[in-house]
Amino acid sequence: MLSDQEQEYFRSVDEQLDIDDFPSQEDRQLYLASVFTEAQGKELKLACSQSCSRLMERLILMSNTRQKKKLFLQFAGHFLNLIQHRFASHCCETLFLQSAPIVTRELGGERDDAPTDQDDPDEKPLPYMEELFLLTLDELEGQLGYLLTDKFASHTLRVLLIILSGRPLEESQTKSLIHSKKKEKISVPWTSDDPTELNSQLRAVPMSFNLAAKKIIADSVSGMNPTELRVLAKHPTGNPVLQLLLELDISLNLKANDDESGDMTLLWKLLPGVPSSLKDALTPASDFVNQMLYDHIGSRFLETLITHCPGKIFKPLYKHVFANRIQSLLRNDVASYPAIRVLNRLSKEDLVSAVEKTLPEFSKLVTLSRFNAIKTLFERCQARQANSEIQSLTKALIEAFGSDPKSLVPKLCFPESSEAEDEHGQEPLKKNRSALVSHGAHLTTTMLAIPGPPSNAIQTSLAALPEELILQLATSSAPTSYVLVNAFSTPSRNKIFHKTLVAALRPHAFQLATSEHGNKVLNKIVSMPSKGDGISIPFHIKELIMEQLGQHEQELRDSFDGRRVWRTWKGDLWRNRRREWISWVKELDSTPEQAQAEHQSSRGSGFQNGSGSGAKAMVNSHMDDSIRKRKRGIEVAS
Repeated sequence: MLSDQEQEYFRSVDEQLDIDDFPSQEDRQLYLASVFTEAQGKELKLACSQSCSRLMERLILMSNTRQKKKLFLQFAGHFLNLIQHRFASHCCETLFLQSAPIVTRELGGERDDAPTDQDDPDEKPLPYMEELFLLTLDELEGQLGYLLTDKFASHTLRVLLIILSGRPLEESQTKSLIHSKKKEKISVPWTSDDPTELNSQLRAVPMSFNLAAKKIIADSVSGMNPTELRVLAKHPTGNPVLQLLLELDISLNLKANDDESGDMTLLWKLLPGVPSSLKDALTPASDFVNQMLYDHIGSRFLETLITHCPGKIFKPLYKHVFANRIQSLLRNDVASYPAIRVLNRLSKEDLVSAVEKTLPEFSKLVTLSRFNAIKTLFERCQARQANSEIQSLTKALIEAFGSDPKSLVPKLCFPESSEAEDEHGQEPLKKNRSALVSHGAHLTTTMLAIPGPPSNAIQTSLAALPEELILQLATSSAPTSYVLVNAFSTPSRNKIFHKTLVAALRPHAFQLATSEHGNKVLNKIVSMPSKGDGISIPFHIKELIMEQLGQHEQELRDSFDGRRVWRTWKGDLWRNRRREWISWVKELDSTPEQAQAEHQSSRGSGFQNGSGSGAKAMVNSHMDDSIRKRKRGIEVAS
């Protein structure tokens, strides 16, 4: 344990690094070097301390390659205990994630761990980062079985598997797989939150890492029988690790084992005898799929299996397990998610068959608010160019809402609150309603993007909305606001469609500008062309909106969202140089390609062969522009 004096010192260091008022980067590095010197020999105590583990994570983020390697050496021999510790496990995760790019750099021959003047000249050279990772894995060997379900160690195991596989570290899917929702974000003030190139792309990893990942997969499940694997697949902590193990097992081992009689891997152990065993509903493989299908946790594992399994397994899996009951699975609140993954992999013929089976019971999908399943049907039919099925789905959706296309958006984006929610205001019910709004808005956006009947139906519904509902659509949530943003980007045969929406929002421009979600809608309006086929907003409407924003300039400057709108609409240019603002707005009417072509042609005519006629043409052009601007100014003034 750290003494009271040591804890007080390290707490003051954490505050100093958080304030970050160092005069220069050099002063900061000198201060960090002194902190690492003071922390030498106390690294384990810092990592396990409730008050100082946060500082250890911050130091790891700030450390250079040499300091990271020294931390590895200090933690060596204790990793098994550290990754099971409530606070130290987070320090290990940060150390692993920050060290992963170093492996890739050293693999390319780049090393930046040379000793400095402050280091002991007789000190031995530090090992490669690859060796340090492999030594860490050696410590965990033989203990993986129970670590899979450990509350803290399971997260660290996921981190190690991600690093060994070479997957991107900054991918959103990777982040949700690695960290829990309660994980505190430790940041460094002077660094950017944007992912670096090495973290956002697939990383090159040594062959030893692939072998190590295969060994972890084999060791993790070698002593488990099928019953224990099923329990693990339904375990809230073990399930995410097993998902990752299965995904890596398929990507690393399956290509090498084209024959079923190859080495037993996790996939073959979960589904013994596939694909032939899936023909019989009583086999262990079919029984496993059916057990996972309706389990809240197990269904997530089944989603991973469906997404990543090879075609020779997916085809019989769909034919014998999903095909005959796809319509009923899409209705179920749990089984619908694996069924959606199935739809994403179907061929056009199978997709058409699935739509035909679903259409007779389509009204039940709408009644149960399975909007995410309906959205997937629209998306896949569009991707597979199943145009007649798209028309059938659109017709069925309209009929389910009372045969009036005007009711689509109100029903999808503003579901009616239940009596229980109104009376008790319970949090689960509110979250459920938020999910319904999100799913309905995503379905609306998907239909807007599909030309023909789907887009026309949604545009008809939007145009019929009263002003207060259009405003609510823009300000109530992010998914609903993007319905309007996408509507402004979608061409329409109705020439007044976009004008109708903007006219309803114009009196509320200030409210939109200071709204967390509405500001995105307002910023989209200024980028719409004033003239054009399909999409257009008259210039005078934009000018009226800008005048309304100008009346609230100070309030906008005092608001974060308001400042963003003021910058996007170029409020300062409008206030100080009105004619230039008018020119800027009207320049938005032309596409970037047209603007570039006009710019290049004016340069070519102005300086062709250095002739006086070219210069004269340029002067005349500028004179014409100035005359037009004066006329424009007179018209605006009048």
